[in-house]
Amino acid sequence: MSEPSSTAPPLPRPVALVTGAARGIGAATVARLLAEGWSVVATDACADDDALGYPLATRAELDAVAAAGDGHCVAAVADVRSQADLDAAVDLALARFGALDAAVAAAGVLAGGEPAWATPEDQWAVQLDVNLTGVWRLANAAVPALLDRPGPRPGHAAFVAISSAAGVRGLPQLAAYSASKHGVVGLVTSMAAELGPFDVTANVICPGSTRTPILEASARVYGLASSEEFVQHHLLPRLLEPGEIAAAVAFLCGPAGSAITGAVLPVDAGMGAT
Repeated sequence: MSEPSSTAPPLPRPVALVTGAARGIGAATVARLLAEGWSVVATDACADDDALGYPLATRAELDAVAAAGDGHCVAAVADVRSQADLDAAVDLALARFGALDAAVAAAGVLAGGEPAWATPEDQWAVQLDVNLTGVWRLANAAVPALLDRPGPRPGHAAFVAISSAAGVRGLPQLAAYSASKHGVVGLVTSMAAELGPFDVTANVICPGSTRTPILEASARVYGLASSEEFVQHHLLPRLLEPGEIAAAVAFLCGPAGSAITGAVLPVDAGMGAT
């Protein structure tokens, strides 16, 4: 008679929720997590805002990101300004994949062109609401699920927010954007202090000039002919690619990042050293 096998069943795929997932850093993060064996709920508002001077991502772009997941990614239209939308996205992750192991706040917008004291109120409001309060709303929706993961689960639970090099330095004509991104640093590092006893990490990534639609919007604020001109602020003489930021997100969410919390990680081609 053969001995019964003592091999433990494989752990389920880890599950992440990513906001701002239809393009840019958010889309690259979804692709990277899928490549590393995650299941993902990819969310985006998929609607323009009159206070911004450029078009936002579309439902078609979000669906294309999810379609690449071969059944391991589901798209959900969710505006980070709506607590109900984010609550529903977390519920979808739990219903579809059984748990939530990581939440990634990648949704962001940018507007500017005026000094701080003359910032139009609608521009101030949309940037604080999306870039900062949207991160808090994601935490409000996701952290209870991160704290209550059914076992056994792979790895640790993680919360990662995308701030910006503007989150650790002031930028002229982008006061609202910079204020919102500074706020993300304070919010998430405070969360790290609160979540540490529960083995949930919370970290911030501060990208430099990354080849995204937001960078094109920033170039227009400064009247630049091309976003390539931002290279002058980097020690490495090139723009960053969204996938390079996504690699850092995946590292912090994965097992290799389990000892890192409360970090403000510059992925900025040396911009912070200039």
